[in-house]
Amino acid sequence: MPSTEINNLNISYQVAGAGDVVLLLHGWGGEAASFQPVFDWLTQFHKVYALDLPGFGKSQIPPTAWNTSDYAQFVIAFLERFCIPKAHFIGHSFGGRIAIIVSAEYPEKVDKLILVDSAGIKPPRTAKYHLRVGLAKIGKLLRRCGRYGVLVADAISARAGSKDYQNAGAMRATLVKVVNQDMRPLLPQITASTLLIWGEDDKDTPISFGQIMEKEIPDAGLVVLKEAGHFSYLDKFPQFCRIVASFLSCGAP
Repeated sequence: MPSTEINNLNISYQVAGAGDVVLLLHGWGGEAASFQPVFDWLTQFHKVYALDLPGFGKSQIPPTAWNTSDYAQFVIAFLERFCIPKAHFIGHSFGGRIAIIVSAEYPEKVDKLILVDSAGIKPPRTAKYHLRVGLAKIGKLLRRCGRYGVLVADAISARAGSKDYQNAGAMRATLVKVVNQDMRPLLPQITASTLLIWGEDDKDTPISFGQIMEKEIPDAGLVVLKEAGHFSYLDKFPQFCRIVASFLSCGAP
């Protein structure tokens, strides 16, 4: 994969095809290759960019913890780096968070918007959530109590933390900032025609998120893929392609 420097960060990306630009934004823990089948198909009809977002894949980790707004500003810098005035955006999960901010705050940069199993809606705070927060606070206190305190804190984190949190490593502070940003107030500001694609069985970003987005984004429609989960674009790839092809007015397999 080629790389470029943006805002003093080395960024890996893929680009291929010709025509209107499509930008693919992967989910948390993913990389450009997470979209590989979609990338390969779309390049028949569009010029497609897929990048490893900062801190993922082969791209450099930011020197400080970023929030989603920082990632949105980075995406704008990426577009400017390649002289892209406007693009279709396809964002999956965390990538959807970024696409929501770009669409709301930089509408001139977005042609059509496709959100796939997108994050961005804060779920109701359950008793389980408050228990996990309490355990996390206990873990922080234990880490001040020497070696054995750290061991106990690690054990608590393994039980209480989400898989993303456990696997975040150097990106953990960024993850905390990202998940605590609520994208919902931005939804009514999105003017781009928006397609929402959701896996019916998505447990990470449940279909209720898509229903909220369909209601609050002015020009949005929701398509639900049956027997598909959080990676609905892979679970039902041919169906996904047909839906996207119709929306972007291009071909389908």
